[in-house]
Amino acid sequence: MTATSAPATIAALDVGTNSVLMLVARVAMDGTVTPLADLAEVTRLGRGVERTGSLDPESSARTLATLERFIAVARDLGAERIVTAATSALRDARDGVAFIEKLQRSAGVTLQIISGELEAQLNYLAAARDPKTGAEHPLLIVDIGGGSTELIASQPGAPLRVASLQIGSVRLTERLIKHDPPSAQERKQVEEVVEREIAELGWQDFKARRLVGVAGTVTTICALALGLAQYDSGRVHGAWLERAQVDAVTERLFSLTTAERRRLPTMVAGRADVICAGAVILSRTIACFDQAGVIVSDRGVRWGLLYRELSRLGY
Repeated sequence: MTATSAPATIAALDVGTNSVLMLVARVAMDGTVTPLADLAEVTRLGRGVERTGSLDPESSARTLATLERFIAVARDLGAERIVTAATSALRDARDGVAFIEKLQRSAGVTLQIISGELEAQLNYLAAARDPKTGAEHPLLIVDIGGGSTELIASQPGAPLRVASLQIGSVRLTERLIKHDPPSAQERKQVEEVVEREIAELGWQDFKARRLVGVAGTVTTICALALGLAQYDSGRVHGAWLERAQVDAVTERLFSLTTAERRRLPTMVAGRADVICAGAVILSRTIACFDQAGVIVSDRGVRWGLLYRELSRLGY
């Protein structure tokens, strides 16, 4: 199929440490993209991977069932192609390949495990092609996942800088947070780890004009800062959050128990117990790169996958 032969329907599936996301989009012959479905579910595939090196059976089964359901939706919507990316959890788990084989047998789709660097590049592609997020350079993008955090720095005339840091919200929570709510010492330890990881990049010379934050931690913080009663992509995507707003939400999250965080409006099931660590990653990234705030994006790897596939098809 080429760009001039017929419209295309493409599904892009992102299997992360904490969440499974899928975009199904119709692409017109002129390249216009119309989303048909944009699904997300927290399945916590990476639960315990850092400690055991293997996938948790319950989380694995839940993720497999979610993927089978999402793939059925994509096919019902007429997707001719399903492009995939599996990130930190399946990169790190010794039984990641066995999980992929199970999905191939049950749903006929093979997940592609991608490197942290490619994950970062896909996030860049998603942000750079979106006028709400990628219009200004030098541009810095932070994608806060469950197992890792990707940073992408772009400036005209220079190669793209990409880094994948092992400081995701699930990983840091399992490693460092034992109390509910987290203690002041635990918060300090998370902050120190994040600051050290960023400092060791050696990117102190990079001065971004815009910071873009990607993924569920960032969008949830935004929804809370805006006081939304329910999640509204139209208000969240492209929103500007001041540094003080991020810090205020972070303080609030650390003051609550997991049960109290679960009751917050817009808090997705499965995120309440790890969002404190994620909020620290965002707040410390803003501080370490001396940014006034962050532009929020609810697009990420799945959109990058879609745009990459469109380029391959000649759009």
